Amino acid sequence: MTINELFKALSDENRRKILDILRNGDMTAGEIAQHFNMSKPGISQHLNVLKNAQLVFSIKKGQYVYYSLNSTIFQDVMKWVVQFSDNHKGETNNENN
Repeated sequence: MTINELFKALSDENRRKILDILRNGDMTAGEIAQHFNMSKPGISQHLNVLKNAQLVFSIKKGQYVYYSLNSTIFQDVMKWVVQFSDNHKGETNNENN
């Protein structure tokens, strides 16, 4: 996963909504699609982008594929944001001195 893939995945409102829906637990693509007015192939494309960014996992159970959030990647992103913020604060403080 690159940071560019992550931001690409998060840049789309539909993908952010999918992540929000998955906060309630694992779901199949069909269950996720019920929350949208788009085709199942469209949902699958969004899920593939989220998988490539490692924001979701897919697990096959019987004939269904279930999608779930990858909470580890969110922790990594938060660390990156905090580090970015801390680095920026240091630069701002150096400019003021």
